[in-house]
Amino acid sequence: MDGTGYPRGLKGKEIPISARLFAIIDVWDAITSDRPYCKSMSQEEVYLHILSQSGCQFDPIVVQLSIEVSKTFDIGQDNSEAA
Repeated sequence: MDGTGYPRGLKGKEIPISARLFAIIDVWDAITSDRPYCKSMSQEEVYLHILSQSGCQFDPIVVQLSIEVSKTFDIGQDNSEAA
């Protein structure tokens, strides 16, 4: 979001909305999945991590919307018992 990790130094609204959305989706997927080198984070840890990067790595508006949608639809929750 601040342009430090984005090609061509784009910042804020200069970064395409698709890229701002994908940034959160990519990190969300990575930290909620078990990896050979680390275990997945809990939903609460994910929310805290994403919120901690709001305004720096992630668009604050996209962060808020992503968390609201996740909580509304129980995205990332283990609903296997409900099936």
